[in-house]
Amino acid sequence: MTEYRPLHRGDLAGESAVFPPLSRANFDSSYPEGPHKLRHNLSAHPLLDLDALAELGEVLPARSVEYNRGDLPIGVDGKPEGNGLTIGATIRGIESTNSWAVLKNIEQHPAYAALLAELLGELEEQIVRKTGRMMKTQGFIFVSSPGAVTPYHFDPEHNILLQLTGQKAMTVFPAGNPRCAPDHVHEAYHTGGARELIWNDSLACDGQTFRLGEGEAIYVPVMAPHYVKNGPVPSISLSITWRSEWSFAEADARAFNGLLRGWGFDPRPPGRWPARNRAKAIAWRVLRRMPGIR
Repeated sequence: MTEYRPLHRGDLAGESAVFPPLSRANFDSSYPEGPHKLRHNLSAHPLLDLDALAELGEVLPARSVEYNRGDLPIGVDGKPEGNGLTIGATIRGIESTNSWAVLKNIEQHPAYAALLAELLGELEEQIVRKTGRMMKTQGFIFVSSPGAVTPYHFDPEHNILLQLTGQKAMTVFPAGNPRCAPDHVHEAYHTGGARELIWNDSLACDGQTFRLGEGEAIYVPVMAPHYVKNGPVPSISLSITWRSEWSFAEADARAFNGLLRGWGFDPRPPGRWPARNRAKAIAWRVLRRMPGIR
């Protein structure tokens, strides 16, 4: 496996940083609730070429690798089926395998853990000031064939997606809007359900499309629904993610609401940041230790 190579040397506040000063300023003004584009200077790196990524996919645990056909609709019902290939063959032949692949929790490998830490370190000051210390930092790498679709879904992390090669368009929907993702779907997800969402064309007017090319990135808020359409050439993207105490409290409040809904109540949804959602979160953290409570 390729060893880690530092991305840059010198002052992180200067132009040698991966995220230039203007991008860090834009991030600071928009985080944590505003989706927005950023610039980045993450150039070619030996850990991020196709051969290195195929090798990484082959050594990661099976639970950390997901790949399927790329010609999917925007909306799917449950997890899509695989493409019939191995992960190594999928990535090495991504130009012609008509596939979408994600390598999850790349920080399991020391070289990729160092890469993730360096990137997040540039934004740590802005993040901590708004939402407290970064928790459960994780990295994900997406490798997509021309025209591949990542269906409509949401994720529990604060997320910056860096486009490394190729182009893609991500359409992002308002976080916490029950029209885009109903409250009971949030509750189901936080108690073990799927992250894929039901799509209908009437939602299209609620989305904002961000077109990403090499050297561009997008910040996606916690649980903001989105889908992705790849451009006409193969694409490699890197997601750097983190959780905050706020995001964990929102998740636990959703889980508690699911319990209340099962008892016949119609609970009020948790508030978005900066609402703390502390009472419901603590209630769920106590209840889930009890036998029979999931």
